[in-house]
Amino acid sequence: MENVMHKIGKISSLLTKYIGVIIIAFSVLAFFWQDGFAWTTTYTSVFLGVAMFGMGLTIKMEDFQIVFSRPKEVLIGAIAQYTAMPLVAWGLAVALDLPKDIALGVILVGCCPGGTASNVITYIAGGDVALSVGMTIVSTLAAPLMTPMMVYVLAGTWVRVSFWAMVLSVVKVILVPVLLGILLRSLFGKQIQKISEILPLISVISIVMIICGIVAVNVEKIVNCGVLVLGVVALHNLFGMWLGLVVAKVFKVDYSKATAIAIEVGMQNSGLAVSLATANFAVNPLATLPGAIFSVWHNISGSVFASIRRKRNREEEPVSKRENGIET
Repeated sequence: MENVMHKIGKISSLLTKYIGVIIIAFSVLAFFWQDGFAWTTTYTSVFLGVAMFGMGLTIKMEDFQIVFSRPKEVLIGAIAQYTAMPLVAWGLAVALDLPKDIALGVILVGCCPGGTASNVITYIAGGDVALSVGMTIVSTLAAPLMTPMMVYVLAGTWVRVSFWAMVLSVVKVILVPVLLGILLRSLFGKQIQKISEILPLISVISIVMIICGIVAVNVEKIVNCGVLVLGVVALHNLFGMWLGLVVAKVFKVDYSKATAIAIEVGMQNSGLAVSLATANFAVNPLATLPGAIFSVWHNISGSVFASIRRKRNREEEPVSKRENGIET
């Protein structure tokens, strides 16, 4: 049994590492085989909740010590997360005079917490993975308040935003599953540890299903608006990572921590953006598109960014100084 679990764990690790390629492959499949994936849109919130539950199961109580052991960097990352990305999203929507639905979708992405994929990308980049995990935990737990508030403030000029309805949505699909996962981990730590290697697979499958569903039901819209949305999403993501580096440099954060901050700021929980658009803005169907495309794009750009940072890290720092060895 242990041997089987270990083999599944290896597959899980491989799939997590190449999630960008997997998302692209399945998105293409969904584009040409809509009937095979359209059904998943009915369960968008369920899939996201499952992904967040999987994230909660990976969080040990000791991980919260990271928040207190690196308070400066965690605070910098959290503040940048909820200022840089929302404001860049709003700025792009205004500067490019985006259609209402797309503007809303881009702002939704910008106002979401960091995604769990950032932890994997930070590991690949040779960055401070512990810090990445800490920032993801903090931004995720802050999401029930920060995400609805930022969307209410920034998207209110385009559409009517129900603040409390969004709070309830975030609590249901983010906070409750994450806290439930953390609780189960604390109560049944030894049992959970035995399956820890396959937990990332839960998130991978869930996110792939969310994106494929959105692609399948929006084929015509993707053909008509795909280039525009991809361009905006790429700018949004790249500006976010760049601003993360700028902020880290201003506060004189060392290289591995700066890498983690840049990746955390630039990579969003775009699955939440899709879920919120589906649950709260049904009259704005195109609002789901930026989140779906962002999920594909940020894994690609993140992997490229990681390879660049890792190469420079090896050139500038001794191997012994790199912090990249904790569980994600």
